[in-house]
Amino acid sequence: MIKVTCAIIVNADGLVLAAQRNATMSLPLKWEFPGGKIEPGETAEACLIREIKEELHVDIEIVAPLPANTHQYPNVTIQLIPFVCRITSGEIILKEHLDFKWVAKDELLALDWAEADVAIVKYYMES
Repeated sequence: MIKVTCAIIVNADGLVLAAQRNATMSLPLKWEFPGGKIEPGETAEACLIREIKEELHVDIEIVAPLPANTHQYPNVTIQLIPFVCRITSGEIILKEHLDFKWVAKDELLALDWAEADVAIVKYYMES
């Protein structure tokens, strides 16, 4: 099982950042909460801060953890570990993703999410 962190980044207006995977990534063009794989010896929190800096070129602060979701894809099982976050500095510059958008909490499910993210979206919407 691969452990992967993800950031539910919320802005001052309460909108949530959704990132669209590019056409060459696995799960092409699906929407996701940005993040990445935890490296050996790395905490989930340290991983997320590093991955968001690498992928989006911004610094974040973790506000709260949410329950993890384990999802079985045809070729891999991942444990997706989400954290609600906010940007503390920087402007978003996409390094890997095709696009991003700020979405109202009640409109999140209108996007075509990566399957592992769907349970996280639903939990966040209900919380």
